[in-house]
Amino acid sequence: MERLLIVEDDPQLARLITSALEREGYSTLLAISGLDAVQMAPQADLLVLDLGLPGLGGLEVIRELREADWSLPILVVSAQGSEDIRVRALELGADDYLTKPMGIREMVARVRALLRRSRPEQEIHVGDLRVVLKRRQAFRANHLLDLSPTELDLLLTLAINPGEVWSRERLLQRVWGAERGSAVDERVVDSYVALLRRKLGDDPRAPRYVETVFGQGYRLIDRPKI
Repeated sequence: MERLLIVEDDPQLARLITSALEREGYSTLLAISGLDAVQMAPQADLLVLDLGLPGLGGLEVIRELREADWSLPILVVSAQGSEDIRVRALELGADDYLTKPMGIREMVARVRALLRRSRPEQEIHVGDLRVVLKRRQAFRANHLLDLSPTELDLLLTLAINPGEVWSRERLLQRVWGAERGSAVDERVVDSYVALLRRKLGDDPRAPRYVETVFGQGYRLIDRPKI
């Protein structure tokens, strides 16, 4: 599970960002100062960084991390929206920049994109099923599967952490972008799981790839079943 370091001294916004990212399946850490951010950065896979921090400012945090050759992706989320500040942050080594107030869904999408670009070419194998995360491709018995964009997004989500159970609500948020409490029916998840299974040649009564966890949701089996 990828770990994200949230550097934000506004408690309400920190809770909002942390909650949104944890719903996406990420682990989070919180720092409320620039000094804490520099000290905690080695524990993280990505930094979500405010610039207006007490003590060591966000720009100094970027400078110190890059001078120390830390290559973790940095997404700046700041109320400072002038072009000069944005350019300065990017020149120092930030990978992306969002101006507050920002849309939470856009922030999550940018985090996901930065992590995807930073990953090595990762492949998940379950029996004869091979999922190539970065290239967004899936193969069964070395044959490329003809999946719709939504079916592929569903499979890639399940493949992020094989064996992890995803509730229907979390899948609706991750794959369909549905907000909590939205009118999107959770049965759409069941319908697409059925479609995905059909294309995988999977039997729901004896699944080899996508397993139903009663009362909880779905998961990609992390080892082939004989």
